[in-house]
Amino acid sequence: MKRVIGLGGVFFKSQDNKAVREWYQNHLGIESEEWGAIFPWRRKENPEEESYTAWSPFKADTNYFEPSNHDYMINYQVDDLDSLLNELRKEGVTVVGNVEESEFGKFGWVLDPEGRKIELWEPPKG
Repeated sequence: MKRVIGLGGVFFKSQDNKAVREWYQNHLGIESEEWGAIFPWRRKENPEEESYTAWSPFKADTNYFEPSNHDYMINYQVDDLDSLLNELRKEGVTVVGNVEESEFGKFGWVLDPEGRKIELWEPPKG
């Protein structure tokens, strides 16, 4: 079974989202909207399929990273979220919350051995 197939996003807490976004734009050229930015790319094995990696500063008081107390969260793209979460449960990995589905795909979360929350994302098909 395929597990991680790409980097889906990098999310981090910031004290002043607007100032942080402006700094990244001015100094690193990352143009972003209020929620963040995306970096589009294509899969080597399927170059017709476009994907993307999200970059997003969150407010410092967000509870989206809970139960982790770390200031960042990595999102990994996966091929089959439900099957992977079932396999991870069998392996003793802590799965956090329930799978969420939206027009952006399916999302699930696990904790790594040091308590970092990891977001797993199955992009929408097509």
